[in-house]
Amino acid sequence: MHEELDPARETRWQRILVVVGIVVLAVNLRPAAVSVGPVLDELSHGLHMSPIGAGLLTALPVLSFATVGALAPRLARSVGIHRLILLALVCVTAGLALRAQVHGGTLFLVLSFLGLSGMAAANVLLPSLVKAHFPDRIGLLTAVYSTALAIGLTGASVLTVPIATFHTHDVDWRRGIFVWAILAAAAAIPWLGLVRHDRAPADGGRPIRLAAVARTRLGWVMAVFFGLQSLQAYSVFGWAAQVYRDAGFSATTAGLLLGVITGMSIPLSYLIPSVAARMTHQSSIVVLLMACYPIGYLGLILAPHALAWLWAVVIGIGLCTFPLILTLIGLRARTPEGVAALSGWTQSVGYLIAVVGPFGVGALYDATGGWTVPLLVLLALCVPQFLVGMLAARPAYLEDQLA
Repeated sequence: MHEELDPARETRWQRILVVVGIVVLAVNLRPAAVSVGPVLDELSHGLHMSPIGAGLLTALPVLSFATVGALAPRLARSVGIHRLILLALVCVTAGLALRAQVHGGTLFLVLSFLGLSGMAAANVLLPSLVKAHFPDRIGLLTAVYSTALAIGLTGASVLTVPIATFHTHDVDWRRGIFVWAILAAAAAIPWLGLVRHDRAPADGGRPIRLAAVARTRLGWVMAVFFGLQSLQAYSVFGWAAQVYRDAGFSATTAGLLLGVITGMSIPLSYLIPSVAARMTHQSSIVVLLMACYPIGYLGLILAPHALAWLWAVVIGIGLCTFPLILTLIGLRARTPEGVAALSGWTQSVGYLIAVVGPFGVGALYDATGGWTVPLLVLLALCVPQFLVGMLAARPAYLEDQLA
């Protein structure tokens, strides 16, 4: 990376500031993406957005991750990882604040991409940041920031509609999505002090490029597992609230059900990385999590209204393959540079795979007029996700395969 960190030389207060910075950053890595889903109907009508535009909006988070995420490791080497994360939070704040003021669908998409790009860059850099500052506490710190990320994800899912309807009978979607810009601005404060960690690069130590990761078996296994997991997750984040609304629930209840899905990740995002980091082979965790997808999807097909809360819980557990793979990224490389390269490759290629998810689900829904076919397709994709997840669970190191 750009700076050569020595965690042993950091004072106690410096380490506390790093932890605070990581936590508040993680809280802001999902609201830009998931706050749109609960108010998608009102937003689309308010901006006169076509069904294709709405589908593109739900796919925009994975598009930004695939494009900007690939550039993040190189940008971090040029300007410093801490400076880049501060710049990312500025982009998140500006994008979220400005998009709530516009009146055209195209400009809304452009500003959403700006905010999501900041989110994408920071998301790629978090594992390497943990590896650099806390190389002997990867499981614990991954658990901490995964939990913080889950809190931000759940908060945006559950609170967007109540904020949008506060003191009014209508859904003020602009107010509902604007409030998350304030949260991002507050998160930038500790990073003003953390930019001092960035120093001139030391002599020697060539960076690991993404093209080199692309020549390893581990790189492709991690990227495909991450991609299929993200395809499932962003399809659910983008459309689950609409599934529930079509089943007869109000906008508020649909948002709460989405909040249950995302809320399951709060305790599990702390538990899974802590357990996974102590295991040599994480296949048992993969089996347990992947078994939840079929139960949840079949439940939504057969009884979307009667047992909606149960399906939300089960699907939420399945989506916790995300904190698992974040932990695996930190465990599958020996150095911060290796983690940064593996994270950049895994997330950029993974999100290229995932981009077809939310857009494809919307297209299938428009074509069939219902949710049965889209949910069956997601169910079928669980098979390759399980197989490649079992491969990712095997112990391996990026640097060994590069050698």
